Amino acid sequence: MELSPSAHQDTFARDHLPDRELWPQLDFALPELRYPERLNCAVELLDATLARHGGERPALRTTGPDGVETRVWSYERLRSETDRLAHVLTEDLGVRPGNRVLLRGPTSPRLAECWLAVLKAGAVAVTVLAAHRRRELRTICELARVRHALCAAESVEELAAAQVPDLRTLTWDSGCEAVDESPGELERLAAARPDRYEAVRTAADDVALIAFTSGTTGRPKGCMHFHRDVLAIADTFSAHVLRPTEGDVFAGSPPLGFTFGLGGLVVFPLRAGACAVLEQWSGPDRMLEAIARHRVSVLFTAPTAYRALLAGLDSGDVSSLRRCVSAGENLPAATWEDWHARTGLRLINGIGATEMLHIFVAAADEDARPGRTGLPVPGFTAQVQDAAGRPLPDGEPGLLAVRGPLGCRYLADERQRDYVRNGWNLTGDTYVREPDGWFRYVARADDMIISSGHNIAGPEVEEALLRHPDVLEVAVVGEPDEKRGQRVVAHVVLREGVEPGEATARGLTEFARAELAPYKCPRQLEFTEALPRTPTGKLQRFRLRRTPAPGTALE
Repeated sequence: MELSPSAHQDTFARDHLPDRELWPQLDFALPELRYPERLNCAVELLDATLARHGGERPALRTTGPDGVETRVWSYERLRSETDRLAHVLTEDLGVRPGNRVLLRGPTSPRLAECWLAVLKAGAVAVTVLAAHRRRELRTICELARVRHALCAAESVEELAAAQVPDLRTLTWDSGCEAVDESPGELERLAAARPDRYEAVRTAADDVALIAFTSGTTGRPKGCMHFHRDVLAIADTFSAHVLRPTEGDVFAGSPPLGFTFGLGGLVVFPLRAGACAVLEQWSGPDRMLEAIARHRVSVLFTAPTAYRALLAGLDSGDVSSLRRCVSAGENLPAATWEDWHARTGLRLINGIGATEMLHIFVAAADEDARPGRTGLPVPGFTAQVQDAAGRPLPDGEPGLLAVRGPLGCRYLADERQRDYVRNGWNLTGDTYVREPDGWFRYVARADDMIISSGHNIAGPEVEEALLRHPDVLEVAVVGEPDEKRGQRVVAHVVLREGVEPGEATARGLTEFARAELAPYKCPRQLEFTEALPRTPTGKLQRFRLRRTPAPGTALE
């Protein structure tokens, strides 16, 4: 398939797509995935939804600065403010179609407006995390050749310290979006601009966003996604698995710089004509309070957060929830079972990737099963392969390979050859396809532990220990061992009030031996107050392997 004529004046993004022979095979078999040649996804998400559902419907909401009042953005207000910002981008900041625009700030309606405005202006959105520091920001700007930025005032110091050459930045005041006072530079300029903007007629295969991986284990990779890709994740996972309605209220903890959050908190609700709560949540108590206050019906967060929420369910009201999505890392069966027992809700356990933009294997309702990820999302195909790319029979562990209407396209990065092979996207996960077609997670391919000739999946050991009532979190890694090659080491976070020590270690050891084959049981326990995670909540096992602490040996 040849690319359509681009609307980009700055052709950097298209010029730095991988060679076509390195692209994954694309599949547009579903009729709803056959998009027109000219397509601006922001227009489809905002203007087209407004036309279908009406402008007075609530689109975004947040809690006011007093912590009590709720502020609501209708679809008409969101469209009007987005269009004013698009004028600012083109007329005040000098953004041209194809320019990359960095977006940095807390999860908020203003950040969502900025993202939509960048796309309407035909530019390329590069949304970064608030946790990114100056060196990381400078690297991202170098890789994407960013020369324009919109940034929350409280987040601008680190961006300025990055000293990005020729970077033109406009700031917004995160407080003014709730009280309409003391506007920032961006708001002052927007107030003088028209509330109607004729969006750039981008090609469906023009790059809309560059999402950078966390870069925790090396130089970050920029994943380029087209305008049609943004709609495709809504028209596959959201439409066929999540199945939202216009009456839903979406919310969640992942930031918009994480594609899990971008899809779940902006793309999916806007595509369905629903509403999203956009605010920062810190801790399970704040999350439970927000669910009750806003009557959240669709929740997106990580497995760790669901475990933390369980402790507060007795005093929290989650009766409004009807859909709960878990992604970012493997969902332990124990967490799924506990959540179902306490709420009656079946967690949607999804696997996605920044390279694939969102979730591509999942299951909902009666199809959802503990300890299983699910089936390929309609529009996607998945199989388990060996190292040579040959499909493996059911029951044998191997590399998960997937393809669908979108796929990995790294920004000028040789690692494209590692992720895409023979037209398949290789996620880096070890999976088993069961005889009934269900996919079961085993481990990250590089997290398998080989001890005395046995292949041991760390997540299986973690799930066993999580069934113990004293364990809040656990991470299992392999450490070098002269006799075995590797030994299994469990890093354990205990529930509040449980004392670490020899007695607790013996109790956990006995429990593990009753749950697992002897060779899988941890040979060492290390108690810790917290596990190392990325800003998006993913467990950083490599940090545990590299910096082992003195632990309690079990042999």
